[in-house]
Amino acid sequence: MENRKKLLLAGILCLIAAGMGFGVRTGLLEVWSGQYGFTMTELGKITGGGLVGFGCVILFAGFLIDTIGYKRLMQIALMCHLISAVMLFFATPVFNASGKEAVYVLLYWSMFIFAIGNGICEGVINPLTATLFPEAKTHYLNILHSGWPAGLVIGGLIVFAKPYVAWEILMATFLIPVVVYGFIITFEPFPKTAAEQGATSYGGMIKRLITPFFLILLFAHACVGYVELGTDSWINKITANILSSAALGTALFIYTSLLMTVLRFFAGPIVHRISSLGLLLASSLIGATGLYLISIGESVEFMFFAATVYAVGKTFLWPTMLGVLGERFPQSATIGMALMGGIGMLSAGALGGPGIGYKQDYAASHELQSAAPETYERVKAPNENQFLFFPPITGIDGAAAAMLADGGEAIESEREIAGDDWTSPKFEEPRKQYEWWQENKEFAEVDAPPVKAANLYGSRWALRVTTLVPLTMAVCYIILLTCFRKPDHVEEEVVEENEAIGAV
Repeated sequence: MENRKKLLLAGILCLIAAGMGFGVRTGLLEVWSGQYGFTMTELGKITGGGLVGFGCVILFAGFLIDTIGYKRLMQIALMCHLISAVMLFFATPVFNASGKEAVYVLLYWSMFIFAIGNGICEGVINPLTATLFPEAKTHYLNILHSGWPAGLVIGGLIVFAKPYVAWEILMATFLIPVVVYGFIITFEPFPKTAAEQGATSYGGMIKRLITPFFLILLFAHACVGYVELGTDSWINKITANILSSAALGTALFIYTSLLMTVLRFFAGPIVHRISSLGLLLASSLIGATGLYLISIGESVEFMFFAATVYAVGKTFLWPTMLGVLGERFPQSATIGMALMGGIGMLSAGALGGPGIGYKQDYAASHELQSAAPETYERVKAPNENQFLFFPPITGIDGAAAAMLADGGEAIESEREIAGDDWTSPKFEEPRKQYEWWQENKEFAEVDAPPVKAANLYGSRWALRVTTLVPLTMAVCYIILLTCFRKPDHVEEEVVEENEAIGAV
């Protein structure tokens, strides 16, 4: 199609919007923890909501493309993005009036609806790109997915304004690329899918996918979602803890995202030399090494080196997985990519974000109980958190940790600004935090160091355990490389696909 590069640009803008939202959100976790008193597990569940919705919807989007059409699905995504942005501006009033649980629900569903829009976009643009560029699917899928880290870079830069601009406004900046891609999809025609062309049927697509190769690939992609997006939900905050600087944590996040953006334009030549599966195997091993190096880092120089290794490792994983599917199952790409994207996002949202948060709470709370039991009793969260079948734990209250870190400066300032309104219902939750500070500030000098040390220990331990996931992926890729030869009929299907869409 003559306009295929315009449609590719629209897809890139979709992922820039998704990346901006994700990048800003990761930079706001510390703000939300301090302002609303969330534990690491609760923050993990909120970030998970921003991925679970993605995973659920991308599955349905893949099946609806042939009936609803590319354009209508993208218009639905646009509405989801707008609704999510509006919800954000009610967060603080809801917290002041109804407390932590109410704002938790609001933020979770705002992230969930945002993710629905992202999921619809991804469900459309992956098979669309594979259809538009059948001669170099892996290469152009990597170019398409350069939009994601580019959005992370922009989001990371936006986060630097958080001391000066309300976080709600910062979070809503993702609407800028949304408006631009909305303009493109409104006026540009889209190609027909293989099913619409009559080249295959839903039954035929599914039948081709039911193979051991695809099932192993699906499991590996669940691991990709966990280690890439699940870890990225936390990496900004974790590196900030390690370096004792939120600004340096954000700078590392921006640097690795920029590196990913550039590297994804070079996937084609690399695949040409070592194959898609070879690239995936190398990436998983490099990624595991990078995560471990970050977990033991101390100096700024070493952390930038470790982050570079981690970024190189994760750069090609997601788009190259989609490229492998497009190469092996060219006529099943619509459903296959929906299943892959769905399982990856569901894993990131339901397992990665909450799981890494739980690991931090588990290690930090046990460390603090062991090192300073009296401090733990003063700063423990008022509620337990549980993840899957693992034992329930009571983590460190995020608001208490924030007050200890800044010596109560923020809550004292809020009390002063509120003035006579302080006793009104809208300040019920801040009053509780203020009362805690008044009761415990005499212990601040004693409590602050062990709380900081415990949170740091939890961050390092969580990353160390997470390295097991990319190592599991490496085993999957070795199995796929050694046990499965590329079928002869695949090349014939690629030729048929090219002829069906007029690409040759």
